[in-house]
Amino acid sequence: MTIGNCNFVKVTAIGAVVLGLAACASTPIPNEKVAVAKSSVQRAEQSGAPELAPVEMAAARDKLNRAEKAVADREAQPATMLAEQADIDAKLAEATAAQQRSHKAAAEFDASMRALRQESMHDTQSTQ
Repeated sequence: MTIGNCNFVKVTAIGAVVLGLAACASTPIPNEKVAVAKSSVQRAEQSGAPELAPVEMAAARDKLNRAEKAVADREAQPATMLAEQADIDAKLAEATAAQQRSHKAAAEFDASMRALRQESMHDTQSTQ
């Protein structure tokens, strides 16, 4: 390798590092995405998700905490990714809780219908 080629490689490497740093510096901190994720986690908590979907809720809280730490550390890309994942996990927890409530209501309705049928059959047999 000649001295000219060596200098070209150095300049190219330095240019790549400078461009990489500029790209990192230009990525905005995702405060809005973290706020959306926080809101989704709070909504899921109010929907009963901690009791009905504890695994999903724990994942949402963990990712939200990690996103907030990444924001504090000025790490925009991990903060964005974690905030988006926390939002999705919280929405999943909320939907899972709603599904669990619906399933319970359907089971209670079925039990009531069985009881009514049995009572109706008993009443019909008594009058005969």
